[in-house]
Amino acid sequence: MPSAWWLLALPFIAGAFLPLQAGINGLLSKQVSSVMSAALISFLVGTLALFAVAAVQRELPSFAALKGLTWWHWSGGLLGAVFIATAAFAGPRIGAMLFMALVLAGQLSMALVLDHYGWVGYREAPISLGKIAGMVLIIGGVWMIRRG
Repeated sequence: MPSAWWLLALPFIAGAFLPLQAGINGLLSKQVSSVMSAALISFLVGTLALFAVAAVQRELPSFAALKGLTWWHWSGGLLGAVFIATAAFAGPRIGAMLFMALVLAGQLSMALVLDHYGWVGYREAPISLGKIAGMVLIIGGVWMIRRG
């Protein structure tokens, strides 16, 4: 079952990149003297990389497909921009560990709600006592890291 391991490894690796990305963008914001410029540069580089990969794979969207999108289809990029700008601003000020603990707590809180209601394409998975207990432990971890 190698594909199942890759499905578990990829999010772990992507998650490991988040504090690295936040630190790099924090240094970038100091270098260019602007959090928003750093976020713009970060997104520009990411956009060019994704454009190149999509072009090589011949998976660029058609204009008809783009015209059919609603406002919320576009909001993922906006949410990404908020994260990148927040990481560049807050990460260097509060440290990688606390920043990522808070990011994780926020991600899991939203995931709990999304799964419970089955919103934005996720399968419905009701909130359970075990999930709530897990969230309490995560929030306790944030508190311990903050005190630390």
